[in-house]
Amino acid sequence: MFYLYVKVVKAKELPPSSVTGSCDPYVEVKLGNYKGRTKHFDRKSNPEWNQVFAFSKDRVQSSLLEVFVKDKEMAGRDDYVGRVVFDLNEVPTRVPPDSPLAPQWYRLEDRRGEGKVRGEVMLAVWMGTQADEAFPEAWHSDAASVHGEGVFNIQSKVYVSPKLWYLRVNVIEAQDVVANDRSRLPDVFVKAQIGNQVLRTKICPTRTPNPLWNEDLVFVTAEPFEEQLLITVEDRVHPSKEDVLGKISLPLNEFEKRLDHRPVNSRWFNLEKYGFGVMEGDRRKELKFSSRIHLRVCLEGGYHVLDESTMYISDQKPTAKQLWKQPVGILEVGILGAQGLLPMKMKDGRGSTDAYCVAKYGQKWVRTRTIMETFNPRWNEQYTWEVYDPCTVITLGVFDNSHLSGNSGGGSNAGRDARIGKVRIRLSTLEAHRTYTNSYPLLVLHPHGLKKMGELQLAIRFTTLSLANMIYVYGQPLLPKMHYLHPFTVNQVDNLRYQAMNIVARRLGRAEPPLRKEVVEYMLDVDSHMWSMRRSKANFFRIMSLVSGMVAIGQWFGNVCYWKNPITSVLVHILFLILVWYPELILPTLCFYMFLVGLWNYRYRPRYPPHMDTKLSWAESVNPDELDEEFDTFPTCKPHDVVRMRYDRLRSVAGRIQTVVGDIATQGERFESLLGWRDPRATSLFIVFCVCAAVVLYATPFRVVALVGGLYYLRHPRFRSKLPSVPSSFFKRLPARTDSLL
Repeated sequence: MFYLYVKVVKAKELPPSSVTGSCDPYVEVKLGNYKGRTKHFDRKSNPEWNQVFAFSKDRVQSSLLEVFVKDKEMAGRDDYVGRVVFDLNEVPTRVPPDSPLAPQWYRLEDRRGEGKVRGEVMLAVWMGTQADEAFPEAWHSDAASVHGEGVFNIQSKVYVSPKLWYLRVNVIEAQDVVANDRSRLPDVFVKAQIGNQVLRTKICPTRTPNPLWNEDLVFVTAEPFEEQLLITVEDRVHPSKEDVLGKISLPLNEFEKRLDHRPVNSRWFNLEKYGFGVMEGDRRKELKFSSRIHLRVCLEGGYHVLDESTMYISDQKPTAKQLWKQPVGILEVGILGAQGLLPMKMKDGRGSTDAYCVAKYGQKWVRTRTIMETFNPRWNEQYTWEVYDPCTVITLGVFDNSHLSGNSGGGSNAGRDARIGKVRIRLSTLEAHRTYTNSYPLLVLHPHGLKKMGELQLAIRFTTLSLANMIYVYGQPLLPKMHYLHPFTVNQVDNLRYQAMNIVARRLGRAEPPLRKEVVEYMLDVDSHMWSMRRSKANFFRIMSLVSGMVAIGQWFGNVCYWKNPITSVLVHILFLILVWYPELILPTLCFYMFLVGLWNYRYRPRYPPHMDTKLSWAESVNPDELDEEFDTFPTCKPHDVVRMRYDRLRSVAGRIQTVVGDIATQGERFESLLGWRDPRATSLFIVFCVCAAVVLYATPFRVVALVGGLYYLRHPRFRSKLPSVPSSFFKRLPARTDSLL
């Protein structure tokens, strides 16, 4: 995509206004109907702007480029100082890696171009592409209506997530802890806090001035470490009252960073007394000693701090860079454009969309520039990532920019950038060194149903650097080894991920321009763990589709046993006899069969990466009330009758699940009762059968047993009975523990 670039550097010797006696200059760049404007300076005759303007060549409607220098007036029209005119046919073309074009001084002309006026302006004008290094910081003609501070909110930017650490606080013990009420021994627990993260130990089971806990508390923190670890020792006086007995605040920088599972050295810390007011000042003299606490604190460098769902993880490297392995590939993504976007807001009485795209992979986030007032934006921006594991996912989201008025602070009056849609691509589904150019539907669930918001056009290429490294990676654990040597509980993982997401959103929201919280939350799937009837149905039918394959195999085998197709049954009998006679062929035959199936399925392999599947997501036939429930806040804000209806529906679903789980438990307990003597007659029969079977199997060659058993199972229907078999009837008569349930 070609652009006309105009770089306005500075001006000098500008004449003062005849009215005010000073000059408040700014520059206006005009090309046809497009106008770009720099900021103005108060009372400055030698201003410096260093601002670049980019005009799309496809939208150029004039052969002349005009650069005006004007004097801003407080009232009335701005004064004209001078101008410079360029013929576009004479503008040079620059393509990187050419060096940047050197700016030049130009004398200003009067309004009619008949003579020179006082003052000069330094400019550089050239024709280039979006690969030009000036492109990301430039004002674009696509956003001609944006001026001033709003320009920062439309530029393309690259962001880097903060470096996240797990902080492990091992609370071992405390000494000389004295309750405020000296007549009782304290019920002591420890509370640790970093920012808005608060964790507590359990209350020490024994009342003692030297309590022992030996509990681990794990936090998420980010570099640079801006907060401190606050440790307080508290006494549970009453279920609704807790006394603080001592506290200490520790900077995070002083803690050791460990890379493996070897424990770090523990330390004793003196606690500061807490809670002595003016009335109790005389008691300070009684404190001849200080309580102290024994801690083992370290920053964990061997873990990967999860800030996104493990289902769509894009990065698996440990925090410590010393533990990183070499990259196995390069991912190149070209964000070409979008088509058929729907209007997201009203502007001047008509629908409008100001779209930009965000891509996230690993710690690197990219944001394209905002294309104003078009339903078919063209970005044509390319980005590159290093790939350390191919079994990762890149996420791309399209949003509508609601911050074009220059309010970059995201205050209470600022709108939220609306979601247009999201695309996920798993790198392992891409063939190496092949460029995929495809359109992906942008689908969004709203409370009133599923809506297609348009299509996102992408070009993707995954280049592998070493085939040997790629093969090696497939045999390695998905996460760093510390996740397996000292794993977190499921609840810990969920809580830590939520805290990590908040930290990432907070830090990226402090960038300029900010990557806003609603964008980060949508990209990181912050609400993926919330209850949804639609997702539950989708997961249930995913399980059913897997089970259906095994059911189909069982039905086919049943047809073989019942001789529905005599030719197939005869062939299966022949194969069975061969495998019984040559049992060493069983495993090779099975492996060769899977090899042939894989070759056969190669013809039907996916040609493009899969996109969002509305049928798989159960989004096409979802009930409106179920969608309303999915978008409900937590805790709920719905009326009591709606909550009661949903609760009853959830009870009915849970009742069916409860029945299925109970049936599974019943079958397992029947197996246990075979040798459990709950039914003495059944257990007696079973152990007598086991003795007889052991003697027969010992005396009979295994091939004969397998042959007789297989032929009996494959026998013709005329030798079968419609009644259940003896083993089945015996098993169903075995007792379970259901009769002991209330």
